[in-house]
Amino acid sequence: MSHSDLVQDNLVSLQTHVLAEEARHPGAEGDLSWIISAISLSGKTIANKVRRARLDDVLGAHGTENVQGEQQLRMDVIANEIIMRCLGDRASIAVLASEEDEEPRILRKSNEGGKYCVLFDPLDGSSNLDSAVGVGTIFSVTRNDANEPDGERTVCRPGTEQVAAGYILYGSSTIMCLTTGNGLDMFVLDQAIGSFLRVRTGLKMPERGAIYSVNEANASSFPEGYQRYLADAHASGYASRYIGSMVADVHRTLIRGGVFLYPPTQKNPTGKLRLLYEANPMAMLIEQAGGLAFSGDRRTMDIHPDRLHQRVPVVLGSRSEVERVQSFL
Repeated sequence: MSHSDLVQDNLVSLQTHVLAEEARHPGAEGDLSWIISAISLSGKTIANKVRRARLDDVLGAHGTENVQGEQQLRMDVIANEIIMRCLGDRASIAVLASEEDEEPRILRKSNEGGKYCVLFDPLDGSSNLDSAVGVGTIFSVTRNDANEPDGERTVCRPGTEQVAAGYILYGSSTIMCLTTGNGLDMFVLDQAIGSFLRVRTGLKMPERGAIYSVNEANASSFPEGYQRYLADAHASGYASRYIGSMVADVHRTLIRGGVFLYPPTQKNPTGKLRLLYEANPMAMLIEQAGGLAFSGDRRTMDIHPDRLHQRVPVVLGSRSEVERVQSFL
């Protein structure tokens, strides 16, 4: 084995990776590194809670509804609280915004050191927990606007202004995919040492893939263009793969290629996925891996949000497959 092989095979922790990224930017002060460190801590804590959810009897409904009028599950509330506690003492965070909360939490102003806003979906796909399906945490980091006193307007930024985004998948292994705008990197949690270790750097997804991922039970209420795409996919011998947890479905799409779709329906005519908490961070990850992400006829990250919990349709995945879908729309 050559010396260069040994170097490439060295173990790199998430912490080391982030510090190395920081060193590439001479003006960096380490604030983003501390935020990502806090997110990884929350991910490790949630991963442990997810594995023990049935043993600890925390499956099922919490008895309350979130701001969208959806029944909150007990693990939704637990995951939300874990992230709030892990990120709440990071001195560089100005605003925390959760999908589970009606309003963002303003922690500190810019003149008090608040440089960043962190938005997150604490436990995407939590309704699948009782059947042991992979679930995940999605997060997005933007810069705080020192001239904007309103917390909601501060975080309502287009996805192009994200400085970092990622997800943590709690599945057969606990995986974090992270981008700070310089490519996509993948880490796996080594339970034995309690650290996320880097397993892929500069991850690129396949250019194409004959796989589509959509809740096809709703197809009869999809707009005509989506229905024509599905008919063409059937005729072309495509495979259908749909887990029902966005993090798990997007992760598979990243690894194997294809396209993930969440079209408008009669029930959700403007789409169902949240722009700020789900669509934007996933769009950033997919684009950093060489793919495309659209909401209707617009690039997802170009949309200027006008409200905190805004919903959009989503088509994301391999470049050629997204273009194929768009040709039908």
